Amino acid sequence: MSTENFSTLRYELAAPGVARVVMDRPSHRNAQNVQMSYELSEAFDRAVQDDEVKVIVLAASDPHFSAGHDLSGDGAVRLGETQPAIGTWGGFKKPGVEGRYAREQEIFLQNTRRWRNLSKPTIAAVQGKCIAGGLMLAWICDLIVASDDAVFSDPTVAMGVCGVEWFAHPWELGPRKAKEFLFTADSWTAEEAHRLGMVNRVVPRAELQDHVLALAQQIARKPAFSLQITKQAVNSAVDQMGQQQAIDQAFVLHQLGHANNMLKFGSIIDPSGMPSAIKKSVY
Repeated sequence: MSTENFSTLRYELAAPGVARVVMDRPSHRNAQNVQMSYELSEAFDRAVQDDEVKVIVLAASDPHFSAGHDLSGDGAVRLGETQPAIGTWGGFKKPGVEGRYAREQEIFLQNTRRWRNLSKPTIAAVQGKCIAGGLMLAWICDLIVASDDAVFSDPTVAMGVCGVEWFAHPWELGPRKAKEFLFTADSWTAEEAHRLGMVNRVVPRAELQDHVLALAQQIARKPAFSLQITKQAVNSAVDQMGQQQAIDQAFVLHQLGHANNMLKFGSIIDPSGMPSAIKKSVY
């Protein structure tokens, strides 16, 4: 087990061939600040570059997988200063739409796309609440195993935007269910997520981590290169269906929502749509 250089997560060699990245901000319900985003990238890169690792598990400290994006602060990372950019954008401090667009390209779109395209199989172990930005972390994983008490939601339409930045909802839920859950801001259970094909397996919460580790070990017994090219083949098929272009278009509309909110309310989110305890902290 190793945690050096990480303050928001733990990096573990959980079993032969399996690395486990554990989000570890339980007091913040594992909401992702900018520091966590970059530490996740560093941890994923470590696992990808370790030839002994064949499968990566993304997990989270109890009680919840993730409450979403943390709006209360960035942590120790300052974009463009303490952390080299991962994507191709700069100008994060520029005023108006320009700076916000660049910032969210870097943190939310380009970073998430990198994780989705990691060259090794990834499994998300989801328990408790998985809200808004938490969905992005689960959805970029190749497999999702959920505890039987897991609950998923994307309430961001109530905040005046069109869903989280990694807009995979139509692929993960189907177009009509995606519209229903977005329009209503209702949550859906692990069992419904399984029925819709978003979740691979649902297990009792007490068995979640052991079940995911056993699944990861089963996968890790396969040849590393065949796992890599199989993942690439499936991702390529989804890309040819237009997923990446659709996500890019939805990202632009998401930024339009932010810009509209700034003009109307002086805030990137509509303050009327969410309880004050939530709207000031996560999405």
